[in-house]
Amino acid sequence: MALKSTVFKAHLSIADIDHGYYAEHAFTLARHPSETDERMMVRLAALALNAHALQTVCGGDGVLAFGAGLSDPDDPDVILRDFTGQARLWIEVGQPEERALAKAASRADAVAVYAYHHAAEVWWQGIRHKLARQDKLTVWRIPTETSQALARMAERSMQLQATVQDGQLLLSDAQRSLEIACERWKP
Repeated sequence: MALKSTVFKAHLSIADIDHGYYAEHAFTLARHPSETDERMMVRLAALALNAHALQTVCGGDGVLAFGAGLSDPDDPDVILRDFTGQARLWIEVGQPEERALAKAASRADAVAVYAYHHAAEVWWQGIRHKLARQDKLTVWRIPTETSQALARMAERSMQLQATVQDGQLLLSDAQRSLEIACERWKP
């Protein structure tokens, strides 16, 4: 018998001071049986950090959504599409392979990776020279302690506030707040 995805609901209030973007978003996240809370919450944080692209890239006329992620390896973790259906931003979390990133770059205007987990440094050392020519690609590192703290914020129904200021994300719920400072590995 196949295991089913676990459904999470997230209401996300975003105040992106850096980009002048303020919005309310309601999302349903289907967490694949092999996905951890940590990975799912990194997807959510990556979305919050890039939600301003709805306005700055698409002029407010686009769709920002979670992709199938682990259910479909050809689908992004987060995608921004403009009104024509063109992929404007493709976001992957974790440590994707070079081939998958090249494929994403051929399908979207920009690609971002949010690496997390203690193995991220090893992954980056092994792949960074291979990705040097990928001009559409930006790679960010979320510290392991931060991604693990994000995992502890996962609940089946979440009310979250996301504030982006000076390139950092402050993610809060009713009980706790977490500052997420990503390190830029590839501009």
